[in-house]
Amino acid sequence: MTNSNDLSSEISQILNEKWDITKTTVIPEPEDIRLSNHAKDLENVTVLYADIDGSTNMVQNYKWWFSAEIYKCYLKCAARIIKDEGGAITAYDGDRIMGIFNGNNKNNNAVRAAMKISYAVDKIINPAIKKQYNNTDFTLKHQIGIDTSQIFAARTGVRGSNDIVWIGRAANFAAKLTSLSNKPILITASVYENIQDNLKINSNGTNAWTHFAWTEMNIGIYGSSSFVSF
Repeated sequence: MTNSNDLSSEISQILNEKWDITKTTVIPEPEDIRLSNHAKDLENVTVLYADIDGSTNMVQNYKWWFSAEIYKCYLKCAARIIKDEGGAITAYDGDRIMGIFNGNNKNNNAVRAAMKISYAVDKIINPAIKKQYNNTDFTLKHQIGIDTSQIFAARTGVRGSNDIVWIGRAANFAAKLTSLSNKPILITASVYENIQDNLKINSNGTNAWTHFAWTEMNIGIYGSSSFVSF
């Protein structure tokens, strides 16, 4: 059984032990990182967080099994699309999923994945919900955040029960963007400036993105409601 002396000793070790940092271009698995102060340095990656909007209200006002079905539908589509676009799924957290993209096309792939997820919500999931439950007033809404930066991967927890934590701006900002509600897809200016023109313009030639000031973080962000079909 754990006691305070055990925890004090372990905390002291964490705070005093030197970090062993390994540069990598490969998204690590938990077994690739030691539980000691060992980290993987991903110098330049793009992080996508996709989250169901209004899930708290959903679980409070609908049957548990209905909420479970919505979770499964959304996360199934998001996961398939992230993987199809070359992303690595790095975490599920309740009603959200985290994906990391690397390589030369990381920003294009992440944004295209986001637009495909929006298409799936609007053109696949919501019509299927209405068909199955024709008396429901429920409409699935979602929020995606994307940022790009250097991040570090460390392993945390105890033996037999541990996982990776992702430390860096992109992981933090992408998650925070899902709490905003300007547009279903929100990306930082760092991402917007590095995506292809065909992801910036709608098929009718109009701008697919709206610029916003993210005052909390003092940076510019761009929002979109556009789709990419598949």
